[in-house]
Amino acid sequence: MKKTLAGLIAGFAAGIIDLIPMIIQDLTWDANLAAFSMWLAVGFFTAHISFRIHPVLKGILIAFICLLPSAFIIGWSMPESLIGISAMTLILGAMTGLLVKWLTREKSA
Repeated sequence: MKKTLAGLIAGFAAGIIDLIPMIIQDLTWDANLAAFSMWLAVGFFTAHISFRIHPVLKGILIAFICLLPSAFIIGWSMPESLIGISAMTLILGAMTGLLVKWLTREKSA
């Protein structure tokens, strides 16, 4: 499978999983769309950036880099929510890295 498609599929899957608790919490749609679009970007970047590290670590690293600007905004008004967001980013980042590797059959370092 092509890298771009694999990354978007992985990002879409992570975005949907991330949206479920956000919709249950009745968060605003701008927050939902921001989170979903972040995961699409994470999937795309995970598929195209070449780090010589394990795919799980690659996905986690890229996910936290993409989260960083939003984390400052979220943390300013609701710092306690960063714990759950970080946990979800860790889990979904790892999943994204593995899914991109599996879909592209990319060789790990």
